[in-house]
Amino acid sequence: MEKKQPMFESYEKNVDYLKDYLGVDQSFDMIHLDLFYANRKMSLFMVDGFVKDEILHYLMRLLSRLNPEELETDPLDKLLKTYISYVELDKVDDLNKAGDTVLAGPTALVVEGVDEIILIDARTYPVRGPEEPDLERVVRGSRDGYVETIVFNTALTRRRIRDRSLRMEYIQIGRRSQTDVCLCYIKDIADDDRISHLRRVLNEIDTDALPMAEKTVEEYISGQHWNPYPVIRYTERPDTAAAHLYEGHILIIIDGSPSVMITPATFWHHMQHAEEYRQKPLVGAYLRWVRFIGLFASLFLLPLYYLFSIEPDLLPVSLSFIGPEDTGMIPLLLQFLIAEIGIDLLRMAAIHTPSSLATALGLVAAILIGQVAVDVGLFSIEVVLYLSIAAIGTFATPSYEIGLADRISRIALLLVTGMFGLKGYIIGITIWILYLAHMQTFKTPYLWPFMPFSLRAFRDIFIRSPIPLKNRRPAFLHPKDPDR
Repeated sequence: MEKKQPMFESYEKNVDYLKDYLGVDQSFDMIHLDLFYANRKMSLFMVDGFVKDEILHYLMRLLSRLNPEELETDPLDKLLKTYISYVELDKVDDLNKAGDTVLAGPTALVVEGVDEIILIDARTYPVRGPEEPDLERVVRGSRDGYVETIVFNTALTRRRIRDRSLRMEYIQIGRRSQTDVCLCYIKDIADDDRISHLRRVLNEIDTDALPMAEKTVEEYISGQHWNPYPVIRYTERPDTAAAHLYEGHILIIIDGSPSVMITPATFWHHMQHAEEYRQKPLVGAYLRWVRFIGLFASLFLLPLYYLFSIEPDLLPVSLSFIGPEDTGMIPLLLQFLIAEIGIDLLRMAAIHTPSSLATALGLVAAILIGQVAVDVGLFSIEVVLYLSIAAIGTFATPSYEIGLADRISRIALLLVTGMFGLKGYIIGITIWILYLAHMQTFKTPYLWPFMPFSLRAFRDIFIRSPIPLKNRRPAFLHPKDPDR
């Protein structure tokens, strides 16, 4: 953190210090304007591209109309309260802080004979318009989504929560980046201990910058670096974020990222989707169960099929048709591993492929790779079938991070089943369950309410309850008013 640099008595020294601190002569986008209004020297410091030209021109016209006698007594007070007509004004007597503020977007006004710098927050950001997030689309519902500007995101949240106890705490993280971070919660609902814990952890982050925004912060606050399963849920939907705030969750909003962090988040939170609450309760419950079936099929179906292929005696006579008639030219386990890697390659290729070429990529994947690989004997038909089911289940998972973690778990379960057969399959599933049961998300069991078991919460997780009946907040959040 920069040490405080008090204002000099000389106006010229103050201007020279800021010019050197901001590198005005080395950066083309760092603007310094020398002005002379009301028989006083004045200087404006700003970053080109952050300032609203029309507002600044208006303020400069107001200053140009000042008479010298109007600033003879208490010039700072008169400028702030009378002559500078703008909403967001501040003052500071620290040159380093003033320079850091300019780098964040506001404009600094240095006035001769005034022992403080006036900060005018007349900034604007290059930003895209709010649009529906690609990963969280719904058939019915709002189409707006978070963007990369923190002020826009806090406004989108406040639009849905007009509670007087909604708090937006401002924090700056990064010695060099000075990234704006917002800790968002409803004070009358959220647990004070969780708020204090998150605030302390965020303030203790010591790093140069947050180049990956929310992902960089996650690695600091989660503390589980090699664990593939996420303990934080991400959303780009303001309505989803608002629903979690009402339950007692705490949000972390980071400037430069459209993804808002929801803490804490158990395993089951990653399995919920806004579409379930945009439909009737029975339809929503059906969609949730279909999603659960897809998730567990993507995890366990492929290793189970491989187990039946290597140990066909485990199958009853009525299911004896399961298993490959032609295993292909290479071992079955190697086929699965090659196909898994191939699907990930296609996924990455789809991300990097322009939309105009996406159709061509799909044809290559479906015809040239899938069909030809079967025809030449590289893959058996059953391998393609069951791997497709696993891939569909993975893509149906609402959380992208959970989908990737499940893919790693599926490969590990395949390998242990290939090495130890039935014992390996059972032991692998047991280790997977125990591993998740041992995990915690901000001192909360990751599998709650399954472990430890809570009947009412367990029912709410697996059955999409009607909104009038779901008039309570999750107990693990320790809300101040559990029953609304």
